[in-house]
Amino acid sequence: MCMVTLTLKNIPETLYDKLKQNAAHNRRSLNSEILVCLEQAVATPKLKNTEVLDRVRTLRQKTVNHLLTQTELSEAKNEGRL
Repeated sequence: MCMVTLTLKNIPETLYDKLKQNAAHNRRSLNSEILVCLEQAVATPKLKNTEVLDRVRTLRQKTVNHLLTQTELSEAKNEGRL
């Protein structure tokens, strides 16, 4: 497989800083972090608003008969936390 070199210019400092922070958080090099970001941006299929709404409505119908209490929500959020 052939690898290509790409040079980026005029990167805003705030974007550069955020990429560096994300790379450190993910224990990646800056180059690897940028490659992951590019792969996700290119590979992720974009959904139409109508598709998202259809999915939301389907999920909502599955839970229409189960109303969660504040206690249940808190317990679910805290489950597994120390």
